[in-house]
Amino acid sequence: MVFVYNLYMRYYIADLHFYHINLLTKMDCRDFSSVEEMNDCIIEQWNKKIKKNDEVVILGDLSYGNGEQTNAILRQLNGRLFLIKGNHDDRFLKDKQFDSSRFIWIKDYAELNDNGRKVVLCHYPICCYNGQYRTDDKGNGKTYMLYGHVHNSRDQQLIEQFIHITRNTRINPNDDHDLRTIPCQMINCFCMFSNYQPLTLDEWIEQQI
Repeated sequence: MVFVYNLYMRYYIADLHFYHINLLTKMDCRDFSSVEEMNDCIIEQWNKKIKKNDEVVILGDLSYGNGEQTNAILRQLNGRLFLIKGNHDDRFLKDKQFDSSRFIWIKDYAELNDNGRKVVLCHYPICCYNGQYRTDDKGNGKTYMLYGHVHNSRDQQLIEQFIHITRNTRINPNDDHDLRTIPCQMINCFCMFSNYQPLTLDEWIEQQI
């Protein structure tokens, strides 16, 4: 008998914002005295969990630093890295000193399979995402939309209201008098929600319960 072991895990995280000093006093009000302290803490939290062969999809706004500063951060992070571009990432991506080879790929948008579930990946929340209405035999949604960008802001509160309204809306998709609720499986992978550690899809789902 041959046993096949999963030698790696896939994780997701958003809005790390290395070197973004404004987030210490505005919006997030992160509890650090300097960006250097923040950077060191995030790297430590990351490497406590992520092993060499693990995959980590960063859902945008990795760094507010320049190319070489971001290179230095990436050299310290464990794992095989993938980047969904955020609105702040051009600061280092367009810097000629930046080494993009640390990433397996860099995309604006992606769709992946994660243990039989479809995952839609974008820095920005997509309220009507591809595959949203796909369900299993029990009517449970088979697609998850993972995003960042909004941090833990008013916009996130509005998205949570949208999710609640959508999940409580009943429709008749087959004209057979069988009313069903609409799946809406949007997850904000904001790094402060996970204490700056990437989480697996199952771990992010567990956090929503």
